[in-house]
Amino acid sequence: MVAAAVILDPKRVPRGLDDSKKLDAPTREKLYDKICLSAEVAVAFAPPARIDRDNILRASLWALARAVAALPVRPKLVFVDGRDRIDAGCDCVAVVSGDAIVASIAAASIVAKVTRDRLMGRLALAHPGYGFERNMGYSVPEHVAGLMRLGPTIHHRRSFAPVAACYGDRAAETDEIAPAVLPL
Repeated sequence: MVAAAVILDPKRVPRGLDDSKKLDAPTREKLYDKICLSAEVAVAFAPPARIDRDNILRASLWALARAVAALPVRPKLVFVDGRDRIDAGCDCVAVVSGDAIVASIAAASIVAKVTRDRLMGRLALAHPGYGFERNMGYSVPEHVAGLMRLGPTIHHRRSFAPVAACYGDRAAETDEIAPAVLPL
């Protein structure tokens, strides 16, 4: 799980910021560079063990709080995408669909997705056969087939049903939306 926090410079907000899911990879890459050149940025990760222990939502919020704490400038107000707020040491506002309506959330979404995609590309080189460079660890047939053929890596969540099955465990969660692999 990758989380990012971004403080935009109001005088240098990159044009084209939007929900990262609405942007193609080349556009995200260009915006990532512009964001990193013009804003305060921090990234944090929640490893698979944390997600297995806490669940994907709590681990995401934990990673986001760590990203905010890692910013080189302390924010006065933090906007969080979704319904949940975090303990940010300042005011915090939860914004449902925030990545589509709040520029700093959109920027953080882009930074997190580009960081995740780059990590998954490296993970694909270290662990060929799962299609990480294409599926980003999501539960798609290619990934599940790789799991059945090669078994899980240390980067897989044990609570992901196909991984739990490889270990003979009953899955703690069956969250088919969340990535099965979360790079460290």
